[in-house]
Amino acid sequence: MFFLAFFLTLPIVTFIHEAGHVLSARVFGAKIKFILGTGKTLLHVGPVEIRRLYFMEGWCQYQDLTYDKKWVHVLIYISGSMFNLTAILFVNSLIFSGVFQPSIFFYQFVYFSVYYIFFSLFPFRTGDGKPSDGQAIFDVIKYGTSKDPLD
Repeated sequence: MFFLAFFLTLPIVTFIHEAGHVLSARVFGAKIKFILGTGKTLLHVGPVEIRRLYFMEGWCQYQDLTYDKKWVHVLIYISGSMFNLTAILFVNSLIFSGVFQPSIFFYQFVYFSVYYIFFSLFPFRTGDGKPSDGQAIFDVIKYGTSKDPLD
């Protein structure tokens, strides 16, 4: 179960979270770079990179918004958590309706999704200075832009 949780469930939750950012950024015309994992690049197709430690983290960078307003940036940063929340509600509704049977996989999926929502919206900077989604939202509201050193 440990391997299933960390090598399958967590990357799925990460992918859903980053897909929220990607979709929102694309809606507003942004060019994106979507990375799943860390370390050496295993696969690179267009704007998507899968790295060797695919289960460790994920992130999305965007630039050149067609509609460049503060609320658009806030929406893009919050969309990852909104996708996670939507996935939790969707999975739980399928369990409640009997389509899915309760299982450890779905419990882990919901647990990691809640974890992702909480820590992505908590405002902090990583050791290399990258902002969490919450910090980026704070920066956009306060300064008009995210203080992401990677931008």
